Order: sequence, then C-alpha cells, then structure tokens
Amino acid sequence: GAMTEVKREVFGQMPQEEGGGVVEKFVLKSDSVKVEILSLGCIIAALEVKGRDGKFSDVVLGFDTLEGYTRKHPFFGAVVGRVANRIAKGRFTVDGKEYQLFLNNGPNSLHGGAKGFDKVLWSPQVLPNGVCFFRISPDGEEGYPGDLKVWVTYTLSGGELAVNYRAQTSKTTPINLTNHAYFNLAGQGSRDIYDHEISIEADSYLPVDDTKIPTGEVAAVQGTGFDLRQPVELGKHLQKFCLDGFDHNFCLQQVQARRLAARARHPPTGRAMEVHTTQPGIQFYTGNNLDGSLKGKGSTAYPKHSAFCLETQNWPDAVNKPHFPSTLLQPGEEYNHTTWLVFSAA
Repeated sequence: GAMTEVKREVFGQMPQEEGGGVVEKFVLKSDSVKVEILSLGCIIAALEVKGRDGKFSDVVLGFDTLEGYTRKHPFFGAVVGRVANRIAKGRFTVDGKEYQLFLNNGPNSLHGGAKGFDKVLWSPQVLPNGVCFFRISPDGEEGYPGDLKVWVTYTLSGGELAVNYRAQTSKTTPINLTNHAYFNLAGQGSRDIYDHEISIEADSYLPVDDTKIPTGEVAAVQGTGFDLRQPVELGKHLQKFCLDGFDHNFCLQQVQARRLAARARHPPTGRAMEVHTTQPGIQFYTGNNLDGSLKGKGSTAYPKHSAFCLETQNWPDAVNKPHFPSTLLQPGEEYNHTTWLVFSAA
C-alpha cells in the first residue's frame, strides 16, 4: 500500500523543575490513520481515523498543549511502567529480597509509582514508517531493581498501528508495559461510550477486592456480566448487569503468538478497532474515575464513561501471585511484546 509519512516537530518545553528538555511530537500518517506521539511518556496525543463518511475524527482523549500533560491526569495516551496496573501494598520479593514501592493508589502501587515511564522524556529515533523511543530506567528508580533498558516502537501501516515493547535488565525485575490510551470511537469529547459495541476474546477474568487487587481466583465469564465473547452494546449491558463500569483484567489464551483480543465498534459512525496482542491479558476500563473536572482538547470536559481503555498487559499483581503468568524478567533475557490496533470503517 501507500507509504507512511513521518514528521517531527517541537511540541513544547518541560518546566524547569522537571529538568527542562524539549518535548517533540511525531506525526505518523497513512491514507486512513494519522497518529501523533510525544517523546514525553511515549504519549499518543491524537489518533485520527476515518468513519464510513470518509471524514477523520480524533478518537483518543488528551490535551492540546504540553501543559495539560505535565499536570496531574489519568495517564492519557501514555506508556506506563515499569509495572503497569496494581501491585498489592506496593510490596514484592525477588531473589529473597523485599522491595517496597511508593503507594499512589490507596494501599497499592499503580502504573510504576510516583514518577513512572509516563512522566519522563524518552530518546526518539525516526524510522521509515514510525518512531522508536528509548530510555534506561536506572537501578532503584521508583524502588525497582536493576538497570532496565527499554525500547517502545510505534509503526503505522495502512489502518494498523503496531506498538512493540522491548526491555533488558541487569537484575531480575518485574516488568509489565502497556499503553493507556482512552478511546471514544464517536470522537473524543463525545459524552459517553454507551452506544459502543464491545467484545473481548476471554473465557475468564480476574475478580478483584475493594482496592482493585485480584483475589487470586480465575473466574469463568460464562453466565456473568463479564461474558463479552459476543458483542454487547455497552450502555444496555451495564444496566442489565447493574455494573458501575469495568476495571478488570480479562485472561487471554496463553500463547505467545499474535491473536485477536478485543473489538470495539461504533455503529453510528461505522468506526471499528480491533486489538491484537501477544500479551496474556487485557485490562478493560470504562473511564469510571473520569468526573468532568479535567478539560481536554478544545476545552471539552471528560465525564464518567466518556472513554474506554483496552490495555494489553500481564495480569495485575502477578509478581505476588505465583499461579499468574510470570512477570519477572531475568538478566540475559529479553522482554518483547507487541500490540496491534487495527482500524476500519464499515
């Protein structure tokens, strides 16, 4: 097909108290998708895709300026790490040594801690069809062991955006990388996601306690509100099962190969997004904590349930749950996962 165009430009300057530094924006453009990615947190700041009318709409939440991203926000579009999702009580033991992390989510550690991968500047390298970001997370950063080298590569080909995560460590460390984009296929700033159809290719999910830590049970979705194997209209489904929303890990087939994990469709515009991945899980989150207080692009408020996330990743708190897929990376090994977002309009 036609080539992908890649442009780079200056997006802004980090505040002095954050060490200054220039934040760049990389614009990847194909005939059907245009994506803008920042060197701050590898953030997907915009993602424009065609509807059936052929018009482009930006389908991810975020901000127009760097200032929005340097203030507190719920990880809009960012790569989160060293460990995405929650670690119970921020504690884990590796090789007989106990590690204590910063608690930033009630009694737990969430998405890498106080200053995770989402809040740092990465070193970019432009590729023919995308961009690769690199950083070294030093030994002890946010309490984690080992110097960790990390590469995050975005490539665009037609309607398919691929995100590849690679990492190597000097000491055994837990690692779990994902992108935390918030989607609304009606276009960001649309009021809710109730008219979206969602399906997730999972026979089981992880029930959680009241701090959102998995109980350890791997529960069958059959006969529950978590059975999303056939597409459901989200608003009706939440009502039917009296659910306040989703913030749960769905357990995917345990194979290292690419497979379909989830599909979201917005019938009114015809926009659809498939999520394919090599990861063992996918966190489905329906923006339950959005409350309209944040003003996003074009000064739009983002109320509750105005976006959804499909975060491909390892299972939450896996470092403390031996029967969950292992989240430990050993020296001499390479962490390597890819997620593909495939956009279409029908």
